[in-house]
Amino acid sequence: MPIRQSQRCDLVKQSDIRSMTLACAAVDGINLAQGVCDLDVPEPVLHGAEQAMRQGKNVYTRFDGLPEFRQAIARHQRRFQGLDLDPESNIVVSVGATGAFQATCAAMFDPGDEILLFEPFYGYHVNTLRSMDLTPTFVSLRQPDWSFTDDDLDAAASPKLRGVVLNTPLNPCGKVFTQEELERVARFCRKHDLMLLSDEIYEHFVYDGHRHISPATLPGMEERVVSISGVSKVFAVTGWRLGWAVCHSRWHEPIGHFNDLYYVCPPAPLQMGAANGLDQLGDDYYQELAEDHRRKRDRFCLALTRAGLKPHVPDGAYYALARIDHLPGRDSHERAMHLLRETGVACVPGRAFWNDPLGQGLARFCFAKRWPELEEACRRLEHFA
Repeated sequence: MPIRQSQRCDLVKQSDIRSMTLACAAVDGINLAQGVCDLDVPEPVLHGAEQAMRQGKNVYTRFDGLPEFRQAIARHQRRFQGLDLDPESNIVVSVGATGAFQATCAAMFDPGDEILLFEPFYGYHVNTLRSMDLTPTFVSLRQPDWSFTDDDLDAAASPKLRGVVLNTPLNPCGKVFTQEELERVARFCRKHDLMLLSDEIYEHFVYDGHRHISPATLPGMEERVVSISGVSKVFAVTGWRLGWAVCHSRWHEPIGHFNDLYYVCPPAPLQMGAANGLDQLGDDYYQELAEDHRRKRDRFCLALTRAGLKPHVPDGAYYALARIDHLPGRDSHERAMHLLRETGVACVPGRAFWNDPLGQGLARFCFAKRWPELEEACRRLEHFA
């Protein structure tokens, strides 16, 4: 019998985000497909990492990260969310938010468990679950305001359901879940005895008076919520791979042990750089970051409108979904490729974010680019119109 590869390989084929990035590079285009926050890394972050290297912090860390980084995360969460965390028992540092998500899933769920996601979803969440023999189930958010009801949640309940994955602000549509919506999800979790994995990586990218609320702050949810975030986006260090899971002390060691097994630890000096940034950058940094991306959102959504690609204007994160169903092609991938050929601007076909055909008429664009590159993308799209 010939040697064969694992059946899991069929679940983790190259994502549309990666494939569109490669297609964009092949034509030397403008990559609005991949979610890279294209900004200068803050000086305190760079200085902290360099200083740590020179001081010899270049070896393995504890399974849950350096104490300096965990302490800085605790201070950051208290400052922005009002959470009172023990750095020794409530925080696990991992290789990006993706690493924290995988380690949490390994610690909290068994093969065959069902996990609920809101649709549109972040594809890496779904593929991670499937690769771990977990079964994603979906609640579709209703356009244009991405709404859902208690009945939608109840319809997804089953004896095998063990958890809910929430992403707020939501990649790819930029929905910021409101207090009332989060309380609705919390009631559902308590009713069915579910864990809630809350991916909050875009917590500082919110606009127009919206406010990020961590589900961990809701009454009765302390033990049920694992909050996942990181510095990849907010400090523009996606390649540093620094994230964390904030959890009840009961889950600290189980999550940490899987984190150690999978990743050992993120680079020690980079943890120190991130800690330096969390401690030294004031509120004005985060406010200016959000305002800069709000202005980029407005400029880019105007260009999409002028191009005849009707956008869903996001309330958070730094992506815009736009209608491409009138472009040539049999599906969203062919339509996205047509747009790339005609404009040199790459987007992600909507099929990457939906489990049903709803995504075939949409594409996701990332507007977190430097102004000159964003303006050139806008010019090309407006010329395309």
